[in-house]
Amino acid sequence: VAKMSAPTMEERKACWGARDEFWQCLDRHGDDASECEKLRLSFVSRCPQQWVKYFDKRRDFLKYKKKLETEGYHPQEAAGKS
Repeated sequence: VAKMSAPTMEERKACWGARDEFWQCLDRHGDDASECEKLRLSFVSRCPQQWVKYFDKRRDFLKYKKKLETEGYHPQEAAGKS
């Protein structure tokens, strides 16, 4: 049975650094993950699986939030017209 231990400061820094490099690559390539495959693998290998899931959701949320701030909220045209 593998014991789940908290990452050390060095492991956290390595994880966050890998995440930041991966996210910067996605930003440069318009979220084309195929251009950032090696950085994604580095990110996944350096971070606990739960962190990877969290950071993936966090990126999606941050992109959505930024879109709302720049474009505003636009409900779907068909909503409520059943």
